[in-house]
Amino acid sequence: MLNIVLFGPPGAGKGTQADKLVAKYGLNHISTGEVIREEIKNNTALGRSVKAYIERGALAPDELVIDIIADYVDHHNEGAGHIYDGFPRTTRQAEEFDRIMKAHGKSVDVMLSLEVPDEELVKRLLLRGKESGRADDCNEQVIRNRIEVYKAQTAVVADFYAAQNKHRKINGLGTIDEIFDRLCAVIDQLK
Repeated sequence: MLNIVLFGPPGAGKGTQADKLVAKYGLNHISTGEVIREEIKNNTALGRSVKAYIERGALAPDELVIDIIADYVDHHNEGAGHIYDGFPRTTRQAEEFDRIMKAHGKSVDVMLSLEVPDEELVKRLLLRGKESGRADDCNEQVIRNRIEVYKAQTAVVADFYAAQNKHRKINGLGTIDEIFDRLCAVIDQLK
């Protein structure tokens, strides 16, 4: 079973690439961002508790996200493996994730980090905002704040996996297929 952390700033293309990886390798995909957005849309207690964080471009609290992932790992032991998209986003989440995985006899095999310059991220997210109507993708200041939060709080997670020799940088520029081929080259080496 292959367990992949798909990593990168907002707008790097994680969701797009995750869909392609799922189709090619038969992996399960969990996007904490999608789970949280669905909870907000459904106006659940969980959704209401994180809505204010999301609207200003901040990260959801660690405890909440860890609980979502712990529940996912508890209930998904089938398939060829898993892609964790948007998780872990803090070093604490990464430490807890290792503990959760170990309790299930699993571990993260690799962190694939999509590397994309800031201005390209802003351009992609504004375009996505026009197409999808996602409020957090329509405001350039909120987007720039999300990128800064990523750099300050999330980018350090790469160091956590680099210390375990599991971090791989992937050039996130080019066509969707070019980026996909780069990801597959790393995954194929692991199989």
